[in-house]
Amino acid sequence: MTGSLRTETQGTDAPLSGSSALGGSGSSALRGSRSLAGAPVVPGVGYGPVIRPGRRTEVPTDTSVIEEAERGTELERFRTAASVVAGRLRGRAELATGAASEVLSANAAMAQDRGWIKAAEKLIGTGSPATAAADAATEQFAAMFIKLGGLMAERVTDLRDIRDRVIAEILGAPEPGVPTPTVPSVLFADDLAPADTAGLDAALIVGLATSLGGPTSHTAIIARQLGIPCVVAVAGLDDVPEGTSAVVNGVTGDIVLDPDAALAERAVNEARAELDRVSHWSGPGRTSDGHPVDILANVQDGAGARAARTTAADGVGLFRTELCFLDRDTEPTVDDQAEIYSQVLDAFAGHKVVIRTLDAGSDKPLRFANHADEANPALGIRGIRIAEQDRGILYRQLDGIAAAAEATGSAPWVMAPMISTAAEAEAFAADTRARGLKPGVMIEVPAAALLAEHILEHVDFLSIGTNDLAQYTMAADRMSSQLAALTDPWQPAVITLVAHTAKAGAAAGKPVGVCGEAAADPLLACVLVGLGITSLSAASAAIAHVGAKLSTVTLEQCKEAAAAALKTDSSTAARAAVAAILN
Repeated sequence: MTGSLRTETQGTDAPLSGSSALGGSGSSALRGSRSLAGAPVVPGVGYGPVIRPGRRTEVPTDTSVIEEAERGTELERFRTAASVVAGRLRGRAELATGAASEVLSANAAMAQDRGWIKAAEKLIGTGSPATAAADAATEQFAAMFIKLGGLMAERVTDLRDIRDRVIAEILGAPEPGVPTPTVPSVLFADDLAPADTAGLDAALIVGLATSLGGPTSHTAIIARQLGIPCVVAVAGLDDVPEGTSAVVNGVTGDIVLDPDAALAERAVNEARAELDRVSHWSGPGRTSDGHPVDILANVQDGAGARAARTTAADGVGLFRTELCFLDRDTEPTVDDQAEIYSQVLDAFAGHKVVIRTLDAGSDKPLRFANHADEANPALGIRGIRIAEQDRGILYRQLDGIAAAAEATGSAPWVMAPMISTAAEAEAFAADTRARGLKPGVMIEVPAAALLAEHILEHVDFLSIGTNDLAQYTMAADRMSSQLAALTDPWQPAVITLVAHTAKAGAAAGKPVGVCGEAAADPLLACVLVGLGITSLSAASAAIAHVGAKLSTVTLEQCKEAAAAALKTDSSTAARAAVAAILN
C-alpha cells in the first residue's frame, strides 16, 4: 500500500493514519469539510452516507387510571408483551455467536427480570396503564443502575431498549431498531442497544460511530465481532445530519465529513487490502525475527471457546467464568461448574487455558453472593474480596476447576482478580496449589503493579487487566464516555505500571501477560512486547490483527517503540511516537 490518510480541519492538514496504522504505509491525502474524533475500538475504514436509528416509540403520557375490573387485562397485556420481546431476543441469540449471542441472551433475561416485572405489575395493580407502568419501572431501575456506575450504568441503554420494545409490542407499533439502508452506509447514534448492534449487516453498515459508550461497551464488543470499523465517545456526532458522507477510521478514531469521494474510496480499498492480508495470518505468534509471543483468546463460555478455536489463537488467556453465572439465582454446584469449565478445556485441549475465578461485584453482581449495598461498588467488595466474605464460593469454584482438569486431562492456569496485596496472592496460591492447579493473579490495582516483585514470590504468573488498571490509575470510570481519554490504555502512567510489572516478571523468570483491551490494539501490542510482556489475550476478532502486526516488526523495534512511549506525557503523544517508529 502507498498512502497515509489526512483530513483538513479549518484549513489545516492533520494526519489521519488509517491504513498505515493497520500495518501498511502510504501517501494518499484525504480531505473533508471538518473532522471529529473519538475512541477507536474496531480497526478498518468505512465510507458512506450517514444513517441514524429510527425514532423510538414515544411513551404515551397517559395519566388515566385503569378501572379495577380491567386491571387484570392490562396486566396480561404487559406480561404478554414482555414475553414476546424476550422470545424474539432469545431467537436472535440462537442465530448469533460469541459475544453477540451472549449479550442478546442477557437482554432476553432482562426482559423477564423478576424485579422489573414485579415493579411494573405493582404499578398496574394500582391503576397505571401498561405502557406507563413499563416506563416507570424502567426508570426506577435505571436510577439504581446509574448510581452503581460502571457496567451497571451502561446497562441502562439495554434496559431502556427493552422498555421501548415492550411498549411498541403493547401498542402494536413496529419494533424499534436500525433501518436497513439501500447502499453501504455509516451508522451514527447516541448509543446502540445490543439487539440493534447484533443485527447489523456488515455488508450494508460499513462503519459505526456513537457519541456515548466506551471500548468495553456492548456496542464495541459486538462491532468487534462483526468486524465493523467502530469509533465511540465521539464529541459533536449528534450535529451531523443524515445523508452526510463520512469516513469512519476505526484505527485512529477520526471521522472525516464530506471527504473527496475518490480519495475516500482509495482509503477504504487500502484498508480492505490490509485487512485481507491480516486475515491470512495463521500463527504462531512471533516477531519478524522469531521472538515468541503467545497470542491468546478471551472467552466467556464453551461456545465462545469453540468459536475462538477457529482462529489462530494459541490458547485462552482469559476465561471470564462469572459471565456464566450472572443470571443465576443460586450458586451452581461443583459438578455444574466442572461441566462448564470442561467445555472450554475441551475446545483447547493440549493448549494453554487461563481461568479467572469469579470477578463479581461492582458492575457484575451475583445474586447468590449476597453483595451488600455500597456507596462506591467499584472500590468495594469485588473479585477476590468476595472470598473474604465467603471463602466457600472460592473453594467450590476451585474444586470445580480441578474436577474439570481431571476429567479432560488438562492443566489449566488459574488466576484471581482484584489482588491488592502480597498476602492475598499468597492465600490464593495456597488454595490453588492444594488442588493441583497452577496459581497466578490479575494485576488491575496500581498497588499490585508496584509490588509485583513481592506478589511473584507466591504465584507462578501474572496477567495484567489493562481496563481496570487504567480505571484505577487515572481515577476515571472506564465506562464513562466523557472520561474515555483518561482511561485510554495508551496513557503513559498505565504503560509505566505495565513496564514495572513486566520487569518484575523477567527478574523472577515468570511469565507476565496482558488480557485487557490493550492487547487487542496491534500497535500497542508491539509496545507491550517491547516492555517484556510474554502473552497477549484479546477478543477472537482481534487475534489476526495483533499476530499479523507483530510478524512485521522485530523485537528491537518493539523495544524502541516501548522506550519512546515511556518518554511521552500523553496518550496522543505516545501513539504518535510509536506510529513514527513502527509504521
